[in-house]
Amino acid sequence: MLNNFTAADVTDQTGRTVFVTGANSGIGLEVSKALAGRGARVVLGCRSAAKADAAVAQIRLECPDADLGFIEIDLADLSSVRDAAARANADEEIDVLINNAGVMVPPLGRTKDGFELQFGVNHLGPFALTGLMLRTLKDRPKSRVILTSSIAHRNGRIDFCDLHAHDHYSRLKRYQMSKLANLLHMYELDRRLRTARAETMALACHPGVADTNLMRFLPGPARLLMVPGRLFLNSANEGAWPALAAATSQAVSGGAYVGPSRRGETAGPAGLAKSTERARDPELAARLWAVSTELTGVEYPV
Repeated sequence: MLNNFTAADVTDQTGRTVFVTGANSGIGLEVSKALAGRGARVVLGCRSAAKADAAVAQIRLECPDADLGFIEIDLADLSSVRDAAARANADEEIDVLINNAGVMVPPLGRTKDGFELQFGVNHLGPFALTGLMLRTLKDRPKSRVILTSSIAHRNGRIDFCDLHAHDHYSRLKRYQMSKLANLLHMYELDRRLRTARAETMALACHPGVADTNLMRFLPGPARLLMVPGRLFLNSANEGAWPALAAATSQAVSGGAYVGPSRRGETAGPAGLAKSTERARDPELAARLWAVSTELTGVEYPV
């Protein structure tokens, strides 16, 4: 059983290639550093070459011989997601896809395709990317897909009547909705992969409450409270532990949900996390899957 996992527990990853979205900052950067330091080839998924170059420079400070690549991807643009998946499938032999990039409680915004920003970036983008990359991933021995959720999923509801927030918008409720969607996606993907007896495992993780730039959209009073709160938060490095466990540990299997093990899953080393009954509802997951397929135009090969 997974217990007290940290970056020190990541085994030799030589010969494996990992694609990390949002790899230029926060948890994505720390995940990339740790995997590169253990010998993996890490393909950085970033919105621009400039962001990727800055991340490469930081990683090489700690891992001078790191094997790094770059694929441009903007999860707020499905055409960019399609281009990134096509390049990854053609140019890289990806063993692990870590869907790390996301946004949290921004003002109301829209993706290029007209979706509410949090639902679009946090769920529909990763849904499309995973489905497009699964065509090659599913035949890779011991391959894995990681979806990043949050403890915020516990209060999430999928508003099928107003998916794109045309009628009303609550920053927090839409974030909670997108994080519930991540878990519904993972559990349904796990069911499909098992039925197909595919090589790939689907897993999910969450970082607890980590001090990263995701906090930048918090309202002013909440940001002020975060100043003393930082003493009790995970650092970005610690927040990366669940993703690293999901990507590398031999103590997890498909369908596992990994998160911090202390203070109500807000901090500490990684272990198995708890998801709500709603997140594991197969009928809700099937409904979301059908809607996501329609919105993205991506059909999964399982």
